[in-house]
This record gives sequence, C-alpha cells and structure tokens, in this order.
Amino acid sequence: MSETAEPQSRPSTDPLFQPLRIKHVLFRNRFMSTSHACGLEDGGFPTERYQTYHEAKAQGGLALTMFGGSSNVAPDSPNIFRQLNVGTDEIIPHLQQFSERIHRTGATLMCQITHLGRRGDPYTQDWLSTIAPSPIRETLHRSFPKEMDEYDIDRVVKAYAAAALRCKEGGLDGIETLTGAHLLGQFLSPKTNKRTDRFGGSFENRCRFPLMVHQAIRKATGDDFLVGMRFTVDEGIDGELTADECIKMGQFFEQNGCVDFFNAIYGSMDTERGLAYENMPGMDSKIAPWVEPVGHFKRAVGVPVFHAARIADIHSARYAIAEGHLDMAGMTRAQIADPQMVTKLREGRESEIRPCVGATHCMSGYRPSCLHNPATGREIILPHIITRSKQAERRIVVVGGGPAGLEAARVCAERGHQVSLHEAAANLGGQVLLGTRGVWRRDLIGLIDWRAMELERLGVQVHTNSYMEAEDVIALQPDVVIVATGGMPDIDWIDGAVHCTTAWDIISGQIPARNEVLVFDGTGRHPAPQVATQIARDGKTVTFASIDGHLAAELTYAERIAWKRRLYEHRVTTLFDHRLVRVEPVGNRLAVTLANDATLDEQVVQTDQVVVEHGTVPMDDVYKALRGQARNAGVTDIDALLAVVPQPCTLNPEGTFELHRIGDAVSSRNIHAAIYDALRLCVAM
Repeated sequence: MSETAEPQSRPSTDPLFQPLRIKHVLFRNRFMSTSHACGLEDGGFPTERYQTYHEAKAQGGLALTMFGGSSNVAPDSPNIFRQLNVGTDEIIPHLQQFSERIHRTGATLMCQITHLGRRGDPYTQDWLSTIAPSPIRETLHRSFPKEMDEYDIDRVVKAYAAAALRCKEGGLDGIETLTGAHLLGQFLSPKTNKRTDRFGGSFENRCRFPLMVHQAIRKATGDDFLVGMRFTVDEGIDGELTADECIKMGQFFEQNGCVDFFNAIYGSMDTERGLAYENMPGMDSKIAPWVEPVGHFKRAVGVPVFHAARIADIHSARYAIAEGHLDMAGMTRAQIADPQMVTKLREGRESEIRPCVGATHCMSGYRPSCLHNPATGREIILPHIITRSKQAERRIVVVGGGPAGLEAARVCAERGHQVSLHEAAANLGGQVLLGTRGVWRRDLIGLIDWRAMELERLGVQVHTNSYMEAEDVIALQPDVVIVATGGMPDIDWIDGAVHCTTAWDIISGQIPARNEVLVFDGTGRHPAPQVATQIARDGKTVTFASIDGHLAAELTYAERIAWKRRLYEHRVTTLFDHRLVRVEPVGNRLAVTLANDATLDEQVVQTDQVVVEHGTVPMDDVYKALRGQARNAGVTDIDALLAVVPQPCTLNPEGTFELHRIGDAVSSRNIHAAIYDALRLCVAM
C-alpha cells in the first residue's frame, strides 16, 4: 500500500478507526485478520477460493489481512494442515494476483512464513525427518526430530530469506515469522533447546538462530518491506519462558533492527490444552484473555504490537486499542463470522454484526467455515450480502424456529419476500437452547439472538407457541413452504428402549437423574458429555460409554479438551469402543449389555438409569402431509441446490406451492449443516 493511501472516512473519536503508519505503509484503521491456515489452498498455493475468502474481509473494511498461517519455507517443514508453500518460486504469480486483488480494496496484505521444526510430520510429503534444536518430541504432533547441525541452520536461514523475497516479489506489504512452538521458538525456549554449542544455553545463544534468520530476511528484502514476528510474550503454564524474559528477547530483536512490529501470542501450543486454553482460546475461555499481558509487553518495546486471541467483539477491541494495550486488534474469527463487521460499524449498524460465539468450528477440519456463517470460505458461490430477488415477491411460510428455520426466514426476507415463521415452542432456538445449558456453551445463544433481531429488523412475522398442521399451513396460501421442524431423540432402535432416558430429558430437567447413571454416546457430539457432566456435577456416579474410540469424536480439539477436562474433574468413568446391545430391568435396577467393538466380547453393567444420546430422527409429519399438494412433490433438486439456482418445481403441475425441508428435519446433523441448508436454498428464491 502506498504512503499516500488515504484511510476510509471514519468516526473521528473511535480509536478503532484511527490510521496507523509503519514506515511507508498506512493502515486505514486498527482492524486486522491474523494469519491462519484457512484450508482453501490448492496444491500449496493461494488460488481463487483462497483469495476471495480474504477479499471478502478486505471489502468489508479491515486494514490488514494476513494469510498463510504456517506457510512452509523448506521441504522438511511439510504441509500437515493445509499450509501454503512459500519455498518455491511457483507461488509468486499467485501472490501477485492476490496482492492486486486486496490492494484494490484499500487494504494491506501480509503472509506468515515459518519452519515447523519438530512440529512437522516425518511421514508425509517427502518423508523427511523433522528437525529441531534438540531431539525432544512434541506431545501434540508426535515427531522425534533430528538435532540440527550447522549445515541445517545455514540451509534454513537461506530458506527463510528466499521465502521472504518471494513474498516481496509477489507484491505483499510484509511478512511475519512465527516463534511459539515453531522452529524459531524452539530455539528461544529452554524447554526445547538443550544445546551446549553457540546456539544454546545463554540468552544470547538461544536468540542467535532467530537473529540470523531475521538479518537474512532484512538483507534480502530491504528496509522498504515490513518484517514482523508473531512472538510469544509468555509461555504460560506449560513453558519456561517468563514474561520478563520474553520482553528482554523482544527488546533484543528490536534493537538489532530485525522487526517492524510484533504480533503477540500467549502460552504454548504443543498440547491440545495449550492450544485450546492459551494460544487459540475458544468458548470455554473468557473474552480477550491476554490483552493485559500483551499490553505489558507493548509498553516495554518501541514498535507496534498486534494481537489476536478471542477478541470477539467490538467493545473488547476498542478497549484494547484505547487503553494502549495493542496497536492493531486481530479479530480473525470475528471476521470469519462477519466479514462486513468493519463496514457495519462504520455505517452505524453495529447491531447487525453477526457475532462470533467462539464455537471454534472455523478451526475444525471444515475450516474456515463458521458455525453460523456458511458463506465464509464459499464466497465464489455464496454471498455474504443478500440482495433482493429480481422475481416477484412470494409468500413464504417457515415451519420451525431453530437455527435452520431462522436462517431460512432471514434470507428469504432479505430477498424481499413476505415471510412468516411458526415455532411450536414458547421460545425460538430449538436444540440450541439445550446446548446453552452446558455452562461453558452459553454463548451459543448468540446464534439465535442475532437471527431473532434480524427478523425483527426485516419485518418477519414470528409466531411462537404456533404448532402447525398441514391444513394450517395451506390456509396461509403460501407460495413456498420450508419445513425446519428438526428432530426427536433416536432411541427406538434399542432393545429395551422403554427403560432408557434421552439426553434431552435430563438436560431440560424433565426427568431427574438417579444416583448411578450410565450415559451412552452414539454420536461423538456435545449432548452426551454435556449430560454426563451435568449429572456428575450434581454428585451422582456416572459411567460414560461410547461407540467411538475416544471422547467427542465429531468435535473440534477445543471442544474435545473442554469436555475431557470436565469428565476428569468430576471423576466420570469412561468406556470407549463399546456399543449398546440391550437394556433390561433387574429388580429395581437396569442391566445394560455392552459389546466391545474390538473384541466382540459382551459385558453387563448394572446401573440405576441409562441415558442415551444417538442423534435424532426427523419430525417430518407436516412435510409428509404436504408433499401431495406441492409443485415439486417436496423434492429439493440437488443439482439446483448445489448450483445455487432456483428449484425447477415441475414434478406435480397441479401443486399450489413449493415445499422443502432443511436441517434435522432431513437428517441428524450439526448447526452449520442446518444453516447451510437454509442459505443455499433460500438465496436462490
């Protein structure tokens, strides 16, 4: 971005809209998206899907979008979680196209480059041994690294410099390296650096390799290219580097002319616990937990400091900037939830910002998809801004007020249609309301509250306590009916189902838990650990049996460690790789037969109560009753759905309306799937 670039028009008193200059680069405000491996790369390169994902944020008004989380500089830093490859000149044309695309919006663009060191994988890509300052295994990524010799050190220094030069030739505004649990950080920390040569031991020796890397980068790219460090300001409970020593290191690199900015991170990332509770905290952590420690670091150095760690809302970001804790607020996940966040704030539409609830769905294998914004990562086919339909206004009836129904009503209303929503219960939310009863998942209600507010803004008629039969729907003379009635717990398959209690019954409080309970988990989702925790917290004895080989198999690592932590805290007995065979009464107790899926052996466990979580079966009576009168016979054409075009509706010419079902009314899936169903169907109406 040129020195003469003008910032956007902005509220003059809001610290978030003050420009920031670093050397020749002018950042138009204090909003940034930090580098992350978004999972959209193609063969290690940022092609169109990758670029449009970042372009949406840039168009939404942020100042800086960083990309390429853990982009690899050398072959022995392999691609293990869909990183970019900055170790080849083939990436340069992609970077040039990317830079032009982002700069047209007025935003700036930077890349993170790194060597994973021991964090890599010796059994992927080129099957090379991982390398590290010392041959110490990382718990999370498991490799036993080779101890680097001076040849390795010189080779990797050159690789960093070459990668940085490629980024400059690609038109980027700058790069950052990464310390933390990556190779540079492995040299800095006495936890991972046990060397006795000139690269280990003393403070100066441990800093030597990172200093060499940054000096080589500076020499290769010159002073007119920004170079920063994503830098650990405290290794936290699992580490050995204290805040004071990290400050000393930061000052050392600054004084040696190595850095134009620091991008501060806190804690360790070499265990699931460290990732989930320190490095990338999710819903189970408080909002913006490390802003104060980062501010302490910032006041000790003389270059700008960026930071991102669950800065999930505008108020937290504004506080961090106003109080001088940060120079740039990294709101990466918040802008995955709503890339238009900055524009909405600037235009006085803060209440319309779709909130990040910290669900960490964007950090799952489905990244970068947001739990409640399915357009993220799919910008080529799905819009973030819903435009009015060019077709005539239609009367649309939505049956069901869970996340799928709410999203369908919202999108149809944005399209300019006349929409009414009917929910049988007293409150909107569906199964999400049960999820929010799990103490650390209360923020899930943001999914519902935001949509309810949007429906009010859009003038949608919302009816609660409104149970709809087929004739009730027909009486409304709809053009389109969308059935989003969800599902009911699936337990009828059990031999002895009459003796079982559903997880919903316990979570809702409709049925009390007894003294000794066996919880069976047939999904690997949230309800089973939630109900087990709830029962154990009340002092009951709980055995948790699961068909899976480990806890919460369908969830992200941050969700999994949150439940694991609670089951340990409440001393819940766990039994994995077991399926439920039958439940039968034995006196006043129940005998539960479980089969080990590995050995096929059966065992019988006696307990007072059996609580089962096995997903849902569709509540689709109203859908089935309406199919015969629907123009499309209730069939959602998959080709049209995937192409995001209007449905053909030609199966029943005598029909009077179009009929679809979405979410759990189709099959038992997660929140994201339900909302995705709604968006791609309704955005074409």
